[in-house]
Formats: sequence, C-alpha cells, structure tokens
Amino acid sequence: MEYVYAALLLHKLDKEVNEANISSVVKASGADVNEAQVKALVAALADVNIDEAVKAAPVAVAAAPAAAGAAADAPAAEEKKEEPKNEEAAMEGLSSLFG
Repeated sequence: MEYVYAALLLHKLDKEVNEANISSVVKASGADVNEAQVKALVAALADVNIDEAVKAAPVAVAAAPAAAGAAADAPAAEEKKEEPKNEEAAMEGLSSLFG
C-alpha cells in the first residue's frame, strides 16, 4: 500500500511517477523497498489517468462536528442525499489502478 501512496503523493506534487521516485519516497518513509512491487505498480499505472481514477474512487468522509451541526440547522428541503455506490463499482475503480 505504501507504493500506491507514494505514487499518489508524487502525482499530487506534479512529479514523475517512475520507479526511482517511488523508491525514493518509500525509502524516505523508512520502509523497505521491494523493487518487483515498484516495477509492477509503475507498469500498472502506465495507462491510468490518476486524476480520473481518484475522482472515481469512493471516499469515506468523516464529517466534522461543526459541519454536522450546521447541516442539522439547514431546512430539510435544501438537503440533498446521494445514493451510496455499490461495492462492485467501488472495486472496479480500485482495480483500474492495477491494470
């Protein structure tokens, strides 16, 4: 999982997501680098638009207490509820990261 986090961090910082950079980030975190996993991840991400994959990924959001209080004060007519994505769709989005 640390390799995926490294790739996301590099992408966020507009750095090239390549083997050397991922290895550097993982080493800097204090973890041991498995070169085979780094190569596999870089190969899997070669055809992936990371921005689109992140947008499509389901995200669990923890509401802050202040935000929850503000939402409770809003009229019910203004509330908009979204349907949760099903687990199968979530797994498809995640699997796209790995080819």
